[in-house]
Amino acid sequence: MKRVLITGAAGFLGSHLCDRFINEGYHVIGMDNLITGSLANIEHLFHLKQFEFYNHDVSKFVHVPGHLDYILHFASPASPIDYLKIPIQTLKVGSLGTHNLLGLAKAKKARMLIASTSEVYGDPQVHPQNEDYWGNVNPIGPRGVYDEAKRFQEAITMAYHTYHGLETRIVRIFNTYGPRMRLDDGRALPAFMSQALTGQDLTVFGDGSQTRSFTYVDDLIEGIYRLLLSDYAFPVNVGNPAEITLLEFAEEIIKLTGTSQKIVYHPLPKDDPKQRKPDITRAKEILGWEPKVNRAEGLKITYEYFKKQLAAEGKLK
Repeated sequence: MKRVLITGAAGFLGSHLCDRFINEGYHVIGMDNLITGSLANIEHLFHLKQFEFYNHDVSKFVHVPGHLDYILHFASPASPIDYLKIPIQTLKVGSLGTHNLLGLAKAKKARMLIASTSEVYGDPQVHPQNEDYWGNVNPIGPRGVYDEAKRFQEAITMAYHTYHGLETRIVRIFNTYGPRMRLDDGRALPAFMSQALTGQDLTVFGDGSQTRSFTYVDDLIEGIYRLLLSDYAFPVNVGNPAEITLLEFAEEIIKLTGTSQKIVYHPLPKDDPKQRKPDITRAKEILGWEPKVNRAEGLKITYEYFKKQLAAEGKLK
């Protein structure tokens, strides 16, 4: 049985990856220090013989007994509300954590895939963003702790690939949504959903003209799986090119939830990207991948999930 180590296993994306690899017949080793992840996301796997879990911080030395075929590094705070609260840990998991895992991959002769992000493009001056664009990032701004951690992560991964001949893969993930997102995540979709469902006005930053492109989680996981098993070592955008302004998105959420709250405007956070849309030409050509789930369908599933979560917490209006 092939063995895969997934870091950030108790997080939103990590937990969905655990499910996918279990379903594909792998032995899955999940690792998470639970700083932003939740065991509730993976507790349905604990009874399985082919799943094991380590509560561990990958910024410290990482040891896993036995052979490993693959390592997927998804450990990192991913929302501004988290990485502004724990900036040092964010930098460490992207730098020290990645270094430790690359060392483990080298020792185990395993292929390693890292979760990079559209944030490496910063506030882009090229639209849509393709993988050859180098980005427009403020390294000392509040978002720099996340953006630069991911940029360093890409650089050290490519160095291990070039210098040591390690098999590596780099996925640049664009905004993703779906079940198991945290209600207090702070990003646009969970913020709008939880505000709508708890009777609060929806908060839009700036004038709402900034754009995002939202990918349903199942589509993203499929793209990641295909990239891992491909022969391509350079970064690949995986995202949904269906672009929408945040104001339009807030209006979609109000319509979906049938609530009557109004939209209120707050100042735009520093260095907030004004446009975000992936060029997925490379993913189409190399992986034969493109998103299948449209936003209306994905939002309905996510809405039902959030509604159930809020009802369980007694917060549903």
